[in-house]
Amino acid sequence: MFIQTESTPNPATLKFLPGQTVLEAGTADFPTAEAATKSPLAERLFKVQGVTGVFFGNDFVTVTKADENEWDHMKPAILGAIMEHFQSGKPVMLGEAQASGHAEHDGEDAEIVGQIKELLDTRVRPAVAQDGGDITFHGFERGVVYLHMQGACAGCPSSTITLKMGIENLLRHYIPEVTEVRPVGI
Repeated sequence: MFIQTESTPNPATLKFLPGQTVLEAGTADFPTAEAATKSPLAERLFKVQGVTGVFFGNDFVTVTKADENEWDHMKPAILGAIMEHFQSGKPVMLGEAQASGHAEHDGEDAEIVGQIKELLDTRVRPAVAQDGGDITFHGFERGVVYLHMQGACAGCPSSTITLKMGIENLLRHYIPEVTEVRPVGI
């Protein structure tokens, strides 16, 4: 098994491509070791000293490290953990995989929210996945779109620029009711 590694815009995060499907659908975010109990792979990765976050996409695993740790020391252990997991035959997720996605939104803004989600799914999320992350809809209130950033996007130095210059401009261009985009933490 050959696992490719790619850098991301976030220097604290690396993207690992095992060459096979990681999640059939959706994404899974594990911002802490405690959150990893639903995934044998995430639990295994959190055992590597310095790992502070794990994120799964369709064909990639994104790992975030503590600032005081160096990738040169961590990378071999992470590659080994991913390889051992896939060779073990264990599932990536236990039970029903909880695919992370957009928050539900009903009410008078439902049509606008539908347009927002459509633009996020077709224009934003594929590009963000290339960088090892995901962005999901969290809410819409009085012209403000609230988005949740995951994986490499969470804590990335360029995430504010991505939100303001990229996503906000895109949404405002296609949907006049959108006035601003803000990040939320969950």
